[in-house]
Amino acid sequence: MRVVTISVNGLAQAVEKGFFEWLAGQDADVVCVQDHRMRAYEVEDFNLIPEGYQAYFIDGERNEDGGVGIYTRHFPKAIMYGFANEQADREGRFIQADFDKVSVASVLAPCALGREEELTGSDDLTVLDHKDEFLESFGLHMQKTLRKRRQFIFCANLQTAHHVTDASPLYHKLDFSGFLPHERAWLDRLFDEMGCVDAFRDLNKQSNQFTWWPEQAEGSRKKAGIRVDYQLLTPGIRKTVVDGWIDDSTRFSDHAPVIMDYDIEIGI
Repeated sequence: MRVVTISVNGLAQAVEKGFFEWLAGQDADVVCVQDHRMRAYEVEDFNLIPEGYQAYFIDGERNEDGGVGIYTRHFPKAIMYGFANEQADREGRFIQADFDKVSVASVLAPCALGREEELTGSDDLTVLDHKDEFLESFGLHMQKTLRKRRQFIFCANLQTAHHVTDASPLYHKLDFSGFLPHERAWLDRLFDEMGCVDAFRDLNKQSNQFTWWPEQAEGSRKKAGIRVDYQLLTPGIRKTVVDGWIDDSTRFSDHAPVIMDYDIEIGI
């Protein structure tokens, strides 16, 4: 089973830049999309579905909240829209497809980079507070999930890098959301305490393996990167990871796709 995750920064724009042409060469079983920035019904209305795939999407109350979706070649047993967190579900931050032997979810955390102290307009929360609240809620969901017998792959843009090797030196020196100590500590708990698996890092320990080159960070695409896009696994399928890489040659978004291969039969 091949799973792709990609933050597209607007699905329609990514398709115009060649997303579907790139996807046609990947032979992916499941493609998790984050940050599509449109109404869910528009995906079908505008024919934004690659040939051979079914589409399941959730949007936010505002397009700018992002929204997430799943393209799949295989008919899922069930689709779960949201993870029972009112704020996150209203913002369209989670969707899950259940297959016979594994569930695959697409997840998008709020971005606070460059807007850390900006107020959200509700209860005097800053954008960084809003992101922190999401991570806390999603962490609780992960805690419950990791206790289940069922196996999961969470394709997530968490807007946060974990280790020094996951971020260019610019992030080491400045107080940017995405590499703040408390954000990285949240990832410590996810991986070290809860036992969640970072599929890509399980295979590749090299530095400079980035998935995002944000404008706010300045500098060239190659030099100012950060790895915020993950495929998170329940421990029971850790040994099924066969291969994985970041395709940083793409140009349909300022994020690079993460492609992972698993020794799992996805069909029912």
